[in-house]
Amino acid sequence: MSKVLDEFLQENLEDLKSRGLYNVIDPVQGANGPIITIGDKQLINLSSNNYLGLATNERLKEVAKKAIDSHGVGAGAVRTINGTLDLHVKLEEKIAEFKGTEAAIAYQSGFNCNMAAISAVMDKNDAILSDELNHASIIDGCRLSKAKIIRFNHSDMDDLRTKAKEAKESGQYKKIMVITDGVFSMDGDIAKLPEIVEIAEEFDLITYVDDAHGSGVLGKGAGTVKHFGLQDKVDFQIGTLSKAIGVVGGYVAGKQMLIDWLKVRSRPFLFSTALTPADVAACTEAIDMLMNSTELHDRLWENGNYFKKGLKSLGFDIGESETPITPCIIGEEKLTQQFSKRLYEEGVYAKAIVFPTVPRGTGRVRNMPTAAHTKEMLDKALEIYEKVGKEMGVIS
Repeated sequence: MSKVLDEFLQENLEDLKSRGLYNVIDPVQGANGPIITIGDKQLINLSSNNYLGLATNERLKEVAKKAIDSHGVGAGAVRTINGTLDLHVKLEEKIAEFKGTEAAIAYQSGFNCNMAAISAVMDKNDAILSDELNHASIIDGCRLSKAKIIRFNHSDMDDLRTKAKEAKESGQYKKIMVITDGVFSMDGDIAKLPEIVEIAEEFDLITYVDDAHGSGVLGKGAGTVKHFGLQDKVDFQIGTLSKAIGVVGGYVAGKQMLIDWLKVRSRPFLFSTALTPADVAACTEAIDMLMNSTELHDRLWENGNYFKKGLKSLGFDIGESETPITPCIIGEEKLTQQFSKRLYEEGVYAKAIVFPTVPRGTGRVRNMPTAAHTKEMLDKALEIYEKVGKEMGVIS
């Protein structure tokens, strides 16, 4: 290793560790379900994005196995050569039906969607109005586009309107986009989509909603846009297939012309091998399950509300969450890390989330009760939270 690289890595890794910002990765032995095994320890898992428990669903596993037998383990090429299998077409048709749009395009991840879609439409002659708490993949997608990035205060519609008006009246930009998460993953609050759409219509803004944490959760499963009945008003519906859907991948849903454009101009679609047959088949089956039953969706909300009520009654600060995502806000980074470590020692896996994922001084343990948790699991987790909270002076 070169001397300059060695010095850079050593200095910066030590700095992160000293400030409580270094993240230790804990390999899970076996499946990522409501109970997980790390090392020789079994833990109640409150850190997974497997909202509906579909990552371990038996029906999806069988569908995936059959797809391997019929189509192999890999797609064999990028989508534009001969990597588009009949399974991909079925998935995209199912996504469009699910999201209430004319068409959809599937990508290898949700992160890829934002890298692909923003830069395929926006360029240096354009501007993007972006919520200050948008996901890192949105931020990177905006940067890649080379458009002017104008951040507006989180869910502050007065600030958005002011900045949209300034951008429009400046005459500097050919196109202006407003982009927001549907559900904000670290706080659990929901974007004010009706107001955003109203402002977009007033100033002719392109509307872009990343619904990674809303799909499967809001709108009886169909997402934040459906929750507000705005399928015809939002230009880009982005999502992941790795959270509520339980598998891997991402998608963009919208008008047929938009999807046609992304198929010829979005670089991750053009230059990365297609999703595997097993993953595609499992995603299609999962979406079909959500479209035909709200059982898992309803159980997710029941468990989320139960756990949220329990934490709040114990005296924990759970912020302004409007969804099953339940932050337990501790504040100082080192204390947050120590709190998470004590939960682990007592039998709860709830990962500390600190800067740069969230602003400095707002460290939290992010809890994600899922449809797969039982009340007994959640009660045990609440007992441990109470013990550790009192021990560390976080609650009285």
